[in-house]
Amino acid sequence: MSTLGNILWFILGGFLVALMYIISGLLMCVTIVGIPFGVQLMKIGVMALAPFGKEVTTKENAGCLSIGFSVLWILCGWWETALVHLTLAAIFAITIVGIPFAKVHWRLMKISFMPFGLTTK
Repeated sequence: MSTLGNILWFILGGFLVALMYIISGLLMCVTIVGIPFGVQLMKIGVMALAPFGKEVTTKENAGCLSIGFSVLWILCGWWETALVHLTLAAIFAITIVGIPFAKVHWRLMKISFMPFGLTTK
C-alpha cells in the first residue's frame, strides 16, 4: 500500500515539494552559516520524495544545541513552510480520498516546523 501511495504522491506533486526543499537546501549550503539549515532542508526533501511508510521521531540524544537551532529556524521564518503544510493537510482532509495525503502533509508539517532533533524512520 505504501508503494502505491508513494507513486501517487510522486506523480501528483510530491516531486515538486521535494525539489523545492532540496534546491532550498543547496542554496542554504552556499554559506558556512547556512549549512546546518541546508542539511535539514535536504533531509525534509528526501523524506518528501517517498513519505508513505515513514514516521517522524525524535532522536535519543539530540541535545540542547538542537533546541537552539530549532528556535533560530523558527525566528528565520521557516515556520511558514510548516504553515503551508498545515493548510494543505486541512484541504486534503476534506475528502476521504485525500486523507492519506493529509497525513503526509501533517508529518511534513511536524518536521518542517522544528527539524533539528527529529529523524525519519
